[in-house]
Amino acid sequence: MKKPLRITKTHTFWLKIILHMLATSLLLITFYQAFNDQLGADPVQALLHFTGIGAFNLLLLSLAIAPFSQYFRQGQLVTLRRPIGLYAFVYATCHFSSYLLFELQLQWSLLFSELIKRPYISVGFGALLILGVLSATSTKSIQRRMGRTWQKTHNWVYLASLLVALHYFWSVKSDLIQPMIYGLLVIALLSFRKTKFLKPFKHATKKRIKTEQS
Repeated sequence: MKKPLRITKTHTFWLKIILHMLATSLLLITFYQAFNDQLGADPVQALLHFTGIGAFNLLLLSLAIAPFSQYFRQGQLVTLRRPIGLYAFVYATCHFSSYLLFELQLQWSLLFSELIKRPYISVGFGALLILGVLSATSTKSIQRRMGRTWQKTHNWVYLASLLVALHYFWSVKSDLIQPMIYGLLVIALLSFRKTKFLKPFKHATKKRIKTEQS
């Protein structure tokens, strides 16, 4: 009987190479097509959709790494979370930059107005800010400096995923099937972290019981 395949550092090294090549090349090709009017009748919307859904897919993939690696006992896969998460932020930044550049024509006053008037833009911008903080604090040196605070900070990725799902749902005016599927995927992936969500409530309950008994 053959032993199950164990993913090693060599495997993850090549997986990272493939990730870098695919994520970068697809982004560059799409922007090239946009600037050369090769994305159909509405290149701006095509660009916004590609970068937005690309960021969402990468974010979901980063959330799926941990439960997948635990279930199949492939610990090396966890090292892929950081580069995938960083690319999710890169795609999200390109999504926001494309909106600011092509839709708003770099009118910052109009951006502030849109953030107030359109809730889906507000929640999307909130998710972008969270991803920005997580990307800026993703290095090992910062992780060591932050200590326990680092994990608490990076748990905000769960809120970011919910905000992205809400942003997608609100931004679609018709055919809500795909946004709903993405929303269900987010809920399914977050269900694997239910112990993390319940832990603060259990701690607060135990503390309250001890206080009442004393």
